[in-house]
Amino acid sequence: MTPAPPLPRWADVFLLPLINLIVALLVCGLIVLALGENPFVAIVVMIKGAFVYPGSLGYTLYYTTNFIFTGLAVAVAAQAMMFNIGGEGQAYIGGLGAGLVALWLAPMAPLVLVIPIAILAAALFGAVWGLIPGYLQAYRGSHIVITTIMFNFIASAIMVWLLAGALVQPGQQSPHTAQFVVSGQMPKLHDMLNALSFNVAASPLNLSFLLALAALLGFWILIWKTRIGYEIRAVGQNPKAAHYAGINVPMVIVFALAVSGACAGLMATNEILGVQHRVVLNFTSGYGFAGIAVALMGRNHPIGIFFASLLFGALYQGGAELDFEFQSITREIVLLIQGMIVLFSGALAYMFSAPLARLLARLPVRSKPVEGEA
Repeated sequence: MTPAPPLPRWADVFLLPLINLIVALLVCGLIVLALGENPFVAIVVMIKGAFVYPGSLGYTLYYTTNFIFTGLAVAVAAQAMMFNIGGEGQAYIGGLGAGLVALWLAPMAPLVLVIPIAILAAALFGAVWGLIPGYLQAYRGSHIVITTIMFNFIASAIMVWLLAGALVQPGQQSPHTAQFVVSGQMPKLHDMLNALSFNVAASPLNLSFLLALAALLGFWILIWKTRIGYEIRAVGQNPKAAHYAGINVPMVIVFALAVSGACAGLMATNEILGVQHRVVLNFTSGYGFAGIAVALMGRNHPIGIFFASLLFGALYQGGAELDFEFQSITREIVLLIQGMIVLFSGALAYMFSAPLARLLARLPVRSKPVEGEA
């Protein structure tokens, strides 16, 4: 069989993910129909639950923030052809860093000092947790997938040990720290907007959303506008050619994994500083693994990652509304619907790539007129 021609970049970034999403929604519609419900009504309920009802947009963007950080964690490593699936552990350790700053510094310093330091601590702790597997891959030949998986388990064990011992709130049996004082809490966006006379419904959305947008911009600048970004992409395309071109391949791999871990660690600013206001067990809630699908669907590009994160945030918030509105659609069915979209957007992301490429190759190409012709 003749191999398919290469897919145009615009089709790979926009058209193919759209086709995958439409197919996933069709399959989900069949599932809803089999349950005796109208799939079109279910779609309307999901959209209203994610964007229309008071406070729903804030919740959607709150979930979106987590997906942006974990999607970036996968995308940065993917540019160097490294598969980082340690976002859960890196975010977990990032939460430890942010929590330590909020617990020890917040009682004696103002918010404008505590929050930036806590953000840096979250990024630093996450970077270290990503740097170690990167070093083992680059200098010791350990497989990045194996080491990042194991570091997820190690991070979980460390957090259980600390929250059941040294960091547990005095006099409490529950595994969590004491609540942060006000100067250790990320300001909510609805409080800030209401102070400016805007009538905004309460939601968990906080300043971490703006930090996530800044991280998307920083990712674009780093990868496509800097020398180290060029080296990361060169290593991802061909490590041997990059080596013969004078690039220090092991150092680039370590750097990419450190930045990747820092992005995952920043997720803790949304959950720990913005919502929980204490370090708790399992606050990552699978966001690190969902970030893999976000990065795949977003084609490791900041614009794609933003819209993929927004889609997953809408699925989380709109899915909760489905569970509330329909008795036959339980939480398990909502998870199944979300899983189908992840399946077609992630694991089966390139299922329609070859047929689409052949179809586009058959379309007539409009030639440019020759200069001087009428």
